[in-house]
Amino acid sequence: MSETAEHSRLDSIIQMLKINTSASIGEIAEACRVSQMTIRRDLQKLVEAGQVIRIPGGARIEHWRGAERSFFERLQKMSHAKQSIGSAASALIHDGESVVLDSGTTTLYVARELRVRRNVVVFTFSLSVLEELTSAEGIRVELTGGVYRSSSHDLIGHAVAKSLTSIYADIVIFGAAAISFTRGVMVHDPDAQRELLQAGKKKVLVVDSSKIGTEATYRLCGIEDCDLILTDKGISSEDLARLSRIAQVQVAE
Repeated sequence: MSETAEHSRLDSIIQMLKINTSASIGEIAEACRVSQMTIRRDLQKLVEAGQVIRIPGGARIEHWRGAERSFFERLQKMSHAKQSIGSAASALIHDGESVVLDSGTTTLYVARELRVRRNVVVFTFSLSVLEELTSAEGIRVELTGGVYRSSSHDLIGHAVAKSLTSIYADIVIFGAAAISFTRGVMVHDPDAQRELLQAGKKKVLVVDSSKIGTEATYRLCGIEDCDLILTDKGISSEDLARLSRIAQVQVAE
């Protein structure tokens, strides 16, 4: 296909998103009369150009305001690293098992990789995870109760904590804003659900390398409380050696 046709299609996608605010990959492909794979490539180009933001299953024009925009901007940050972490984390979950998925951008990448699993139960308070897995036939999603929070598109409150205390899954996969070698695993969220750390047999922290050796506002747990820390190959050799002395670390390719 010619460059002219591609540029015309990219312009059409932008115009479509300006009119509708957001659209699914299927809707865009149908409107442009091309394959969904072509649209995925187009959207990646538009994301890299800063013209649109990818959301689960589609795209949205970048004219948002406030906290809602912040979540999807975080989704784009370190996206390649998060994708590799998501793939490695999903490999830890086998057909027939259960998993608790935290609310966050890195755990959303884990959810995307889980779509091909069979007979897997996912417990979550993330509406983004729920939306990502809605059409996955082999996945049953059980959503906790709670109060909706638009800034992270998730649920918070006592109902979430109560739900988590009744769960004991095979694995818990959770994220963090920072790993401090002096203060432990840290978050910016005062409403972080610490109960999820007790909701499964194995606790796996998924965190991209940009967050290692940094600090956030609140301490979530100790580094040594993690059964496994999954990060990406951007981690420095010094940080990897230091982290490995405290917990088991896996570097995703």
